[in-house]
Amino acid sequence: MKQTFLGLAASLTFLIVMPVSAHHVLAAKFDMTKSMRLQGTITKVDWLNPHVHIFVDVKDTKSALTNWAVELESVVDLERSGWTATTVKPGTVLSVEGPVAKNGTHQIWGNSVSAGGKKIFSVTPAAAGKSNPPSAPTPHWPDGQPRLGALPGQTGYWSFPTAVSLVENGVNVQMDQNGVLKNIADAAKVAPFQQWARDLYVLRQKSNLEGDPMFLTCLPPGVPRMFQTPYGIQFLENRDRQRIFVVMGGANRNWRLMYLDGRPQVGQRQGDDDNPLYYGRSAGKWDGETLVVDVKNFNEKFWFSNGGLPHTQLLHLTERFTRTDFDTLKYEVTIDDPGAYTRPWSSSWTMHWLPNQDPPEYFCQDNRP
Repeated sequence: MKQTFLGLAASLTFLIVMPVSAHHVLAAKFDMTKSMRLQGTITKVDWLNPHVHIFVDVKDTKSALTNWAVELESVVDLERSGWTATTVKPGTVLSVEGPVAKNGTHQIWGNSVSAGGKKIFSVTPAAAGKSNPPSAPTPHWPDGQPRLGALPGQTGYWSFPTAVSLVENGVNVQMDQNGVLKNIADAAKVAPFQQWARDLYVLRQKSNLEGDPMFLTCLPPGVPRMFQTPYGIQFLENRDRQRIFVVMGGANRNWRLMYLDGRPQVGQRQGDDDNPLYYGRSAGKWDGETLVVDVKNFNEKFWFSNGGLPHTQLLHLTERFTRTDFDTLKYEVTIDDPGAYTRPWSSSWTMHWLPNQDPPEYFCQDNRP
């Protein structure tokens, strides 16, 4: 690994630990083979999502100043670990070590950072923990229907999905937290791709997902990717209107509607009746303890899973939501897209209930143009 050093005389080393809820693949933006150490004086702290940036003036060997952007984790992850926008201030001297931007601009990922000899901005991976006794039963409405949300007077949300990407049930492949395969030769095992779809999937994987529209332009994640995101989801059951709002903690607090009133899966007349959507059109019904949702009419502007699996407007999903106990939500999805796959296939995972809290405030567009 190449390593260079720039800087002012000052001591500073604060370690950034990549959390399990990373928002994009670092290698998509930064050259992981080229590391740099620099020291400089803070000129600005940009405490905004999707990633915090600290700007520092760095002197070169001729004492000329260059302003560098040090990129860190999200506001949510940093604040969870005890850091705030006032941890450091303009005028503070920082030392930083990490990979630099591929495009040659003055940007660096803060693998290691410190101020005044003190490590700062280290991130502790969030942990699900245990919110209720394992024996706590599935909560129900008075009429016996399972509750997908919180009990009266309480709050909570679902997070910590046990899968990072769509993979066909029964297939065992290794991926990182972003859905990037450990071995690209496993690509054909992930799903029953048509050749063009597998080729596109491999291309996205080899580029470290650098074209991901959810990261590049803050577009919605769509379905089922919304159930793979790090900041969780909430079900708001509007029973008198026979509909359920599914609200996201990330992606600018996007929300999706599931209708349970038997209406056709079409848009409003003189409105969006011919407009395919990021979340499709959802028609649901209860089958005992399981909510079964049929979803279709998607556009092709998003990646419908972490890892970059392709889809077409022919995508048709059948989702099954089962709250197996108080703390566990089982999610099952069948993918039928004859434009991208050779046959229907299924994937499934679970999510964990986090009580007494709402999804964290995360707005991807905070510091995006």
